[in-house]
Amino acid sequence: MLRFAFPITTCVLVVTLSVAAEPVSAPVLLKPDRVFDGLDGTPHEGWVVLVVGNRIAAVGPPDSVKIPEAAKTVTLPGMTVLPGLIDAHSHLLLHPYDEAPWEDQVLKEPLAERVCRATAHARAGLLSGFTTLRDLGTEGGGYADVGIKRAIEKGIIPGPRLLVTTKAIVATGSYAPRGFAPEWQIPQGADEADGETIRRVVREQIRGGADWIKVYADTPHGPRPGSKPAFSLDELKLMVSTAKDAGVPVVAHANTREGMRRATLAGVETIEHGGEGDVEVFRLMAKNGVGFCPTLAADEAMARYGGWKPGNSEPARLRSKRQTMKAAIEAGVTVVNGSDIGVFSHGEGVRELELLVDYGLTPVQALKAATSVAATALHLGERIGAVKPGRVADLIAVEGDPTKEIKALRKIRLVMKDGVVHRQP
Repeated sequence: MLRFAFPITTCVLVVTLSVAAEPVSAPVLLKPDRVFDGLDGTPHEGWVVLVVGNRIAAVGPPDSVKIPEAAKTVTLPGMTVLPGLIDAHSHLLLHPYDEAPWEDQVLKEPLAERVCRATAHARAGLLSGFTTLRDLGTEGGGYADVGIKRAIEKGIIPGPRLLVTTKAIVATGSYAPRGFAPEWQIPQGADEADGETIRRVVREQIRGGADWIKVYADTPHGPRPGSKPAFSLDELKLMVSTAKDAGVPVVAHANTREGMRRATLAGVETIEHGGEGDVEVFRLMAKNGVGFCPTLAADEAMARYGGWKPGNSEPARLRSKRQTMKAAIEAGVTVVNGSDIGVFSHGEGVRELELLVDYGLTPVQALKAATSVAATALHLGERIGAVKPGRVADLIAVEGDPTKEIKALRKIRLVMKDGVVHRQP
């Protein structure tokens, strides 16, 4: 596949030559030095992977795999093949806040510009090895994520497989942009709802194409600084039950301990950020099977935007997050890779895995958090997240062994999504 991207203002024109991206017609045999299947803790030396169409047909030692005569062999010396990476917390319609503040992106950037940016962001994410993203809110972009998802599925633009949440839901008067005179009604970055209106808003978002419902269980609202719970437990339960009736799961933004507690008891499936989480609330999450997306890379990015430089003494925000991760690990909560990418540069999603290791996970645990564990959390565990016969052929190859050195993920040489090669050595 040959593709060339030419920048046109903030958009990207993609010119596809006669060898346009399409599932390979001949079987492909990948021959790396090792395979990390996303399931075992130890990479399998000398294994090969056979791809037929868009599926993994076989994986294992060469003498155990029946190789079709027509198969094309791709030798990957010194490399590890592993499942395509998954980021369970992304924002394709946002770009780094040191380029433009969140408020300016929501209020001043035309939607067409934001969609063009998202097109470039999707391609950058895919080429960096992320074959699946859960996009957690368009932040003022309405249902644009649904259109981007469909454009990717139809092959109009390259990008990861998307699960979308559309506009997200916030309690009335609790979100942003804020700070304007009270007589002005400023468009919010999410859908406002409370009480019985929650049922209608959830159903509207599902009708609009939401794969998940996202709720802001707490926000910095009220006269005093700091985040506070935004919805009652009963309101959150109403949201979860309404979505569940349609077979749609709920994910919660929650930073406060009480917001996390209410979201867990209400039945959400993952909690994002968790900045004030302690062992007790993480144990409650573990007991209820609620996953945790720490978004460490976003916290680091915000610290950098505030003037901190890596190598210097960490600010209180990052020291606190280290304690949060320590509590989560101690409590045995399921950690799911989710970075809040968009707050920082698209294409840099590997930074979250590097920080997961820096904050206490082993490289293997971090890799599973971005493959098999994330796939299960997103209800895709039977399709993606593992190098296993019958799974969709979402595969990447990197130089070195990321189970020993997580930074090897930055040396990506091959990206295959759904049997289509988007990057090759």
